[in-house]
Amino acid sequence: MSSAPLGADVTAAAGAVRAKLGGRKPVVAIVLGSGLGPLADQVQDAIRIPYGEIPGFHVPTVPGHKGELVCGTLGGKQVICQSGRFHAYEGHSADTTALPARMFGALGITTLILTNAAGGVNRAFGPGTLMLINDHINLTGRNPLVGPQREGETRFPDMTSAYDKELRALAKKVATERKVALAEGVYMGLLGPTYETPAEVKFVATLGGDAVGMSTVLEVIAARARGMKCLGISTITNAAAGISPVELSHNEVMEVAAKVGKDLGRLVEGIVAEM
Repeated sequence: MSSAPLGADVTAAAGAVRAKLGGRKPVVAIVLGSGLGPLADQVQDAIRIPYGEIPGFHVPTVPGHKGELVCGTLGGKQVICQSGRFHAYEGHSADTTALPARMFGALGITTLILTNAAGGVNRAFGPGTLMLINDHINLTGRNPLVGPQREGETRFPDMTSAYDKELRALAKKVATERKVALAEGVYMGLLGPTYETPAEVKFVATLGGDAVGMSTVLEVIAARARGMKCLGISTITNAAAGISPVELSHNEVMEVAAKVGKDLGRLVEGIVAEM
């Protein structure tokens, strides 16, 4: 039995989405993290595509991840929002986790904005802080580029500017103009699904991490291999283990993300409008 050609998953997903867009050509893709799905409600004249209608896409199993693409207008530009991620801790391979990012590239999108909910390691970042990601550390033990090189991807992508400097400067400018408090720091991606132990959080801090989470890094790697520009914003939903005086829970993550969602929405809309 012959296996499917390398990249067939991306081609099939992009073809199915393109057929449903009715000629629309989004220029920015936005990935929405845990509890941040309401940002998609700001998209005007929206077309909604359930994951079940896209080859290779999986219905998310994590609360706060809806499982649909939303395409329409935000900030005067055509965007496509990914409302719900595939996480490696759900049992997905690195390839599957990165499939949406690769598909966005196949659609001709050159800018990817990623949001996530994260635990605060930097003690200056309290719950509700928005943190602009200026770099990441991938400790998931996985990489979506492992294996044969895919067409259209760089074999050894330079990750020096994984998070685009110009987009970060624009994000800071918009945050100042819209009076949205915006911190900045390094995001560390771990596999999960357990929250980190206090000793692991100390380890993260020692390595230079300001926030820790279970997403984003694999998507950024795949996007950069395709030449896409990336911008990342973490919502610090809780202090990490050993820093937080209370037991961690996903409900807390959802509650804080929902409260900060309005500010995040204003920030992302402003960034898109000025791109």
